[in-house]
Amino acid sequence: MSIDHAAGLGLRERKKMATRSALSEAALRLTVERGLDQVRVEDIAAEAGVSPRTFNNYFSSKEEAVVAGGTDRGANVRAAFRARPTDEPLWQALSHAFAELFPDEPDRAWLAKAKLLKAAPALMAERLKSDASVERALAQEIAERTGTDAERDLYPRLAAAAVVAAVHVAVDYWLDAPATTTLRSTLTRALQQVAAGLPHTADAR
Repeated sequence: MSIDHAAGLGLRERKKMATRSALSEAALRLTVERGLDQVRVEDIAAEAGVSPRTFNNYFSSKEEAVVAGGTDRGANVRAAFRARPTDEPLWQALSHAFAELFPDEPDRAWLAKAKLLKAAPALMAERLKSDASVERALAQEIAERTGTDAERDLYPRLAAAAVVAAVHVAVDYWLDAPATTTLRSTLTRALQQVAAGLPHTADAR
């Protein structure tokens, strides 16, 4: 579900990425098994085979570690979007880029995390921080493609926020009724409706 960004990095950077990923995966796994309140930083560190001090070098809280995959998604989004043809219409490029990050049938780990984020209010603050990170990264890419400025212009920020919101709605919708459609097709349909201006027609369901 992610694009490999380790290629071209030095050994130290790859090790840091691997440690961060291991800690995040351990945090998620333990939280799903025990519940957030029953998981300590020490538990996460032990599960990942590192010290609590090492954990603190990567994350400021267990909540941040659980949601870390979402924050890291910003880099994946940028890479997928940059890989689209430069002459491809913006919203078509966005739809294809995000479709690459969401498979038709997500694995069990992804499902567990998605359900946890949806059901755990204690993780909302970190989820909002993660969304903001993804939005900033995406706004920069949209600005480059549209010849606008992500700092001064409204459009790239608004478009990025609309995309992130559409992704959340599509995922939540799919989790409520996964048997009716694939996740990827649900996401693509959501972005198409946003791109069309959310028309209220019989097909917009």
